[in-house]
Amino acid sequence: MRVEGRDRKIAGDLLAHYDVHARRLPWRAPPGSNAADPYRVWLSEVMLQQTTVAAVGPYFAKFTERWPTVQDLAAADDADLMAAWAGLGYYARARNLLACARAVARDHGGIFPDSEDGLRALPGVGAYTAAAVAAIAFGRRAVVVDANVERVVARLFAIATPLPAARPAIREACDRITPDARAGDFAQAMMDLGATICTARNPACGICPIRADCAAILTADPAAFPVKPPKKTRPHRTGHGWWIERDGNVWLIRRPDKGLLGGMRALPSSDWSDAPDATPPLRAHWSTIDEPVAHVFTHFSLALRVHHAHVGAEMTPPGAGEWWPIDRIGEAGLPTLFARAADAVRKERQANARN
Repeated sequence: MRVEGRDRKIAGDLLAHYDVHARRLPWRAPPGSNAADPYRVWLSEVMLQQTTVAAVGPYFAKFTERWPTVQDLAAADDADLMAAWAGLGYYARARNLLACARAVARDHGGIFPDSEDGLRALPGVGAYTAAAVAAIAFGRRAVVVDANVERVVARLFAIATPLPAARPAIREACDRITPDARAGDFAQAMMDLGATICTARNPACGICPIRADCAAILTADPAAFPVKPPKKTRPHRTGHGWWIERDGNVWLIRRPDKGLLGGMRALPSSDWSDAPDATPPLRAHWSTIDEPVAHVFTHFSLALRVHHAHVGAEMTPPGAGEWWPIDRIGEAGLPTLFARAADAVRKERQANARN
């Protein structure tokens, strides 16, 4: 049953708090005004998916300096964009980012649609991003539920159904408390609340602006909400990577567009499985780094055995690739896994040189 008075009070108390305590972020407008540039709102929302504000800040600054408009981003070279994204993770976002920018430039004259439906029609834009951009950039009333908002609402209404089954109820409850006016500020206020006060661990309930209306605070353990299902064991896989060096350069390939780390520069590597193929890409005198490079992907963990060799000037590995200067390896835009592999090779070479 809708309790309209309580719903209005929650929104009013939260917005009053936001007016004073809103985080200052480079993609935000001050409380009480819509963001002037939908491009910056959209870009930040894509970058922030499953990534922290602290991690996104430098990337956002770099992207908006290099590509200040959506038309500039649409004209970017695929390889340049993927290199600029390196280290931010979840690389499908970068491919979707470019596809969306090109659609906006090509089909909409460089102007983002101002409705949820219009935004949802863009490639790579899902329900959350469409709602966030519609509310924050255009002032549309939209129900915006990210991980922080999900946690706040689950506690506010003490929704005991475990995730993910609880999500329809969480969205319905969020819809009830979303005001018609200042929906963008309300969405950002909810995000701030979850990020700074209603945190996953040790929520600061004593300073919460909506604690008087929070059902979870009446329980023994507000942090128990949202209720999470038992964790599944993450599978472990192994693989092999090959550092092929020639005349101060290393051989880099570009991974297939689809799949993990799609479109990124990388070292040649085997499949990643329980029993990967350890056959190197060419005959050489191979050495192996003592410790495998560990990396955790969303659905599995990986231990990458890194092998390295010097080859003669007449030797070129099979397949497409490029020789990249080792002293400029930081400019190659390697994803984290392969950047760690490169670091492991260089550290071993330095240790051998000392000995």
